[in-house]
Amino acid sequence: MSKRLVLLLPFFAAVLAPARDKPENWIEVRSPHFTVVTNSNEKQGRHIADQFERMRSVFHVAFPKLQIDPGAPLVVLAIKDEKGFRALEPEAYLAKGSVKLGGLFLRASDKNYVLMRLDAEGEHPYAIVYHEYTHLLLSRAAEWMPLWLNEGLAEFYQNTDIREKEVSLGEPSRDNIVLLRESRLLSLATLFTVDDKSPYYHDENKGNIFYAESWALLHFIQVKDRQDNTSRLSQYGELLSQKVDPVTAATRAFGDLKQLQLALEGYVRQGSFNYFKMTTTTEVDDSAFRVQALTPAQGDAVRADFLAYSERTTDARALLDRVLQEDPKNAAAQETLAFLEFRQGHVEEARRRYAQAVQLDSHSYLAHYNFAALSMTGALSSTEEAQVESSLRSAIQLNPSFAPAYDRLAAFLGMRHRNLDEARLMGLKAISLDPANIDYRINVANVLLVMGQGENAVRVLENAAKVAKTPQETHAVDNLLMNAREFAAAQVQSTERPQRRREDASATVAPGAAAPTEIPHLAHRKEFAASGPHRFLVGVLKGVHCDTPMLDLTVSSGAKTLALHADNYYKIEFTTLNFQPKGDLEPCNDLENRPAKVEYVESADKSDAPHLIAVELHK
Repeated sequence: MSKRLVLLLPFFAAVLAPARDKPENWIEVRSPHFTVVTNSNEKQGRHIADQFERMRSVFHVAFPKLQIDPGAPLVVLAIKDEKGFRALEPEAYLAKGSVKLGGLFLRASDKNYVLMRLDAEGEHPYAIVYHEYTHLLLSRAAEWMPLWLNEGLAEFYQNTDIREKEVSLGEPSRDNIVLLRESRLLSLATLFTVDDKSPYYHDENKGNIFYAESWALLHFIQVKDRQDNTSRLSQYGELLSQKVDPVTAATRAFGDLKQLQLALEGYVRQGSFNYFKMTTTTEVDDSAFRVQALTPAQGDAVRADFLAYSERTTDARALLDRVLQEDPKNAAAQETLAFLEFRQGHVEEARRRYAQAVQLDSHSYLAHYNFAALSMTGALSSTEEAQVESSLRSAIQLNPSFAPAYDRLAAFLGMRHRNLDEARLMGLKAISLDPANIDYRINVANVLLVMGQGENAVRVLENAAKVAKTPQETHAVDNLLMNAREFAAAQVQSTERPQRRREDASATVAPGAAAPTEIPHLAHRKEFAASGPHRFLVGVLKGVHCDTPMLDLTVSSGAKTLALHADNYYKIEFTTLNFQPKGDLEPCNDLENRPAKVEYVESADKSDAPHLIAVELHK
């Protein structure tokens, strides 16, 4: 996460509701990879779309092997003047004396916004936009890219200057140069190993040195590669992608680090700096741009959505009320209202509004996805299950690059023990689209456990442990990894046990004696086939019996007693309600006489006990 992005997060609701003195003319320009919405004119809208397409082309040339298109859409709000810009600017920048921005980048899990002034002044008025856009395009490389390289590239590209026939890259930052000349540089071994937990990333003074030196080293290597006709930076990236640690990779690609340190120290003290120009590689065919005029209500709906995502909730609701008065069937406004309801914890109301948005606009992949994701949080009838699955598949079809939809479909199928091969593939697709997302890896591991592939689940989680960044992510991965290892070990034991019995029986036969008839073993249980929707029951757990990894228990609820079975208790989702468990749960020892809510599904075979899916333990 960039130091600049932190300023965009803790917004409070503004008290000023934007008012429309007179209807404005809003234009939407759709290029192959961006949507520009502006209250200026078509020429300006086309120009902004052209600039962003050129910037994307720069990255395509610089990183030909990198998947640079994010799954979530990028909408550019290009505002013609300061008044319109401040009506949308985050609350943090509205106070008297606050810095005046020329643009900002707002990134969320399901969409990305750029807000920019068309009358912005200064040498590099859109530096923050290009910095954060760089991070967005590099996000899929987060699995292997060290922090210094990620931030160094963002600092390098933030001063990009896109003109009519050429692009300037890597223009030096005066602030960075002054800071580096006045400060002692970090050792390169330290720089290469800084991560998001390091004080060099979070502490303001240390962080400034880290950012500046990351830029300087990257700039130095880029310039030297160009002068010497070498590709050391590409070699470094290739080694990193092969899981070589950053210091070792640097030594192999850049040579002796002490010599590199001396060269860098001399570089930051030189009198002038080179930068790069690109001319022919960023040509854009603007004949593919689609332009349409927006109604005032449509323009307000876009602005309201931006206000909602930047947490100016009061202003967003005021605009949405006006939009729905003018256009009651505006699907975009319904989506934004659903988003606001969800953020306030009104899950059912949010789900209802997303369902309404789907009915109004069946081509909105976000409406389909959010409706399905929220519906999965509760009990579903067979009809509702079909609707959820249909919406997830529609979301994938409408936006094949949107990772969350693949992840939710994998979880949906996995929880129902249905189409498990497809569930695994859906989960792997989500990981390929967003390798840094730990939840996707955990969900794939859960699907593999349901499939009985313990060793594969362990491998997925061991890779997830390498990617985990926060203590919460590490804890979640470690807990499931412990269970997966136990399950994999139990699988090995269950496979080896019959062979040992046969070997033991053979060893006890006297020489020359006839071998005894092999002792018959119980047949494997037939594969479980679910019938009907998931059901829930609240009661007390009784008669808990384990034959690892199988689990049987009954739920006593008033006059009703229900027997439940699990082929593998490692697959059961255990949670707690209103209390924190003291340690790790041992299902075979800790469930007896515990109040709980269980989730189960009936078997298609009436002679088979219903199968236990989840247990929520109560105090």
